[in-house]
Amino acid sequence: MDLIKIAEQAFQSGKAAEFPEFKAGDTITVTYRIKEGDKERLQKFRGVVIQMKGADPFTKTFTVRKVSSGIGVERIFPIQSPFIDSIEVNKYGKVRRARIFYLRNLTGKKARIREKVYVAEK
Repeated sequence: MDLIKIAEQAFQSGKAAEFPEFKAGDTITVTYRIKEGDKERLQKFRGVVIQMKGADPFTKTFTVRKVSSGIGVERIFPIQSPFIDSIEVNKYGKVRRARIFYLRNLTGKKARIREKVYVAEK
């Protein structure tokens, strides 16, 4: 199927895709549909969300960063991409900024993000 046809079908539906709420600092797993020749496969990309960009749901993007074999890898995903199969939130992080680009310069334990702890109300 042609990429333009896939995009047209996504925009014709007119509604935003249903994904869990997440923000910068959260660790998520994005299952992305990859097309290689005439075959399709699903690939998982797990990392920390370092920024959310865009106000309109149809132009909103998010950047995910992971460290693979000692090299930092970042990937930008449009939230309305028809190639995103699912998004799973693994951990909710506790950060004070909306864009945590400072993680690019940190290594080891300093690059960790504290996990947000939810207290059950009685």
